Amino acid sequence: MASRVAGICYIKADGVQFDISGGVETPLMKVKRETVMALAGAVGYKETAQEQYVKVTAIVPPGFPIAMLQSSTSMTVTAELSNGDVYVLSNAFIKGEPARKADDGTIDLEFGGLRGFYL
Repeated sequence: MASRVAGICYIKADGVQFDISGGVETPLMKVKRETVMALAGAVGYKETAQEQYVKVTAIVPPGFPIAMLQSSTSMTVTAELSNGDVYVLSNAFIKGEPARKADDGTIDLEFGGLRGFYL
């Protein structure tokens, strides 16, 4: 039996659902691992904290919540992925300088947050 691994996804920020196009990206791990090298070769690894985030391309219809995105610094963002996984990002805020693309009516959003986890 085949199972869905890609396709329809849902994104909400503080209960407001976004229409999205393209992909949704979330981190897989909470840490980044790097090899620790000695002159003779690898001796182990080190871990550093990995930033938690949600990246998405949203469609901008009339009534799009621009003011909320501009001002809120403690949103809860929920990404329901097509395979059934749910990623939650808490104390989230918009990162960088998102810009609207008038030619296709979209905006690339990157939410950063203090805590991210899969349910």
